Amino acid sequence: MLEKTTRINYLFDFYQELLTPKQRNYMEMYYLEDLSLGEISETYDVSRQAVYDNIRRTETMLEAYEQKLRLYEKFQHRNHVVTQLEKELMEFNYEGARALIGDLKELD
Repeated sequence: MLEKTTRINYLFDFYQELLTPKQRNYMEMYYLEDLSLGEISETYDVSRQAVYDNIRRTETMLEAYEQKLRLYEKFQHRNHVVTQLEKELMEFNYEGARALIGDLKELD
């Protein structure tokens, strides 16, 4: 569950500008502020089911954006390459560092 929450939080960070204000508010309240469906439904005077449905639809949209744009995947890969680059530089392996810099350049 924590892994899913972390993934959704990252996807939300990358794609929140593509969501409606209502979708953004529900996702922020549920994932970032850790409010329950009941608390959100009281805030907006709607049913818990309406909040649940909106959050699930929004999660599906975020996953669809990621399938098309791959921003989170590239972010993860970039972080991995940077970590490896730091390791190579600490070990004075400049040839390995050059290869990793090439990998970084190809990401975008």
